[in-house]
Amino acid sequence: MSVVAGPASAPVETLRLAVAAESEAAGRAENQDVALALAIGPAPGDTSGEDFLLVVADGMGGHPAGDVASRIAAETLRDAFPAMPSGDLGLALKQAYRKANGAIYQEGQANPAEAGMGTTLVAALLHGKYATLANVGDSRAYLLRGNGLTQVTQDHTLVAEEVARGAITADAARNDPRRNVLTHALGLNARLESRLPGIFELTLLPGDRILLCSDGLYDVLDDVDIQRTLSGEDPGAAAKALVEMAKGRGTRDNATAVVAVAIPTRVPVVSPLPAPASRTGGVPGMAIAAVIAALLLLLLVLALVLLGAIPFA
Repeated sequence: MSVVAGPASAPVETLRLAVAAESEAAGRAENQDVALALAIGPAPGDTSGEDFLLVVADGMGGHPAGDVASRIAAETLRDAFPAMPSGDLGLALKQAYRKANGAIYQEGQANPAEAGMGTTLVAALLHGKYATLANVGDSRAYLLRGNGLTQVTQDHTLVAEEVARGAITADAARNDPRRNVLTHALGLNARLESRLPGIFELTLLPGDRILLCSDGLYDVLDDVDIQRTLSGEDPGAAAKALVEMAKGRGTRDNATAVVAVAIPTRVPVVSPLPAPASRTGGVPGMAIAAVIAALLLLLLVLALVLLGAIPFA
């Protein structure tokens, strides 16, 4: 039976993702950060909507070829995710990180001038309302939900590990001169430790905002700065404003921000109704029944005539 659209019921709220990236040399002569905010293809057979890959890689300052290391890391992840994997996204990110680590390490071994290069790497795969994040180093991911800003990832630094052990407080860590001394980065060793990268999974709600950023940005901005600037709906304006604010606060490093916004949209739900009988096409059902009944009656009369039950005049 064919159907037509009936009256719309109460609309259903869904998510539309919008992303943007901004990166500048800021407090340094060259920019060794790399930022990506890319729409990628869906997994085979998936029709849930557009998916995204977000990346921030920060080449290790003071080390040779930090820009080469961050570029290799970002390009490896880009090439690893032309489309959203259909399986375990956390496992897919782990495999991509290991591939990036090996590629950076091998490049350093092949070129003595680049030996010892490394990079931090924080990345996110956004699949509808689901976000899977990974990190090595001290580039961070934040979640802004309502008025609450949360650091999702955990820094791999000497100071962060001391905070985790309770040796120093989080407030003291903000001004500790060792706060940017890394304990882990991509490319320094032939293999990553088995516990790396750190994997984090989120279920996004309407209005949520995700920020990926380098230490050159969050070192000079506090949570209130980030929360206020992220609150706008336009991710491009938010990313640019965060980088400009870091420059204005005198950051001494490159400043990078990648922003994703889960924008709520309201979609009307339409109830199907039976289609009315056609006035022009075909024969209505009752007319067909009448024709069949008349034919049966005629056949019955003919049969009785042939059998002599009814005299033929």
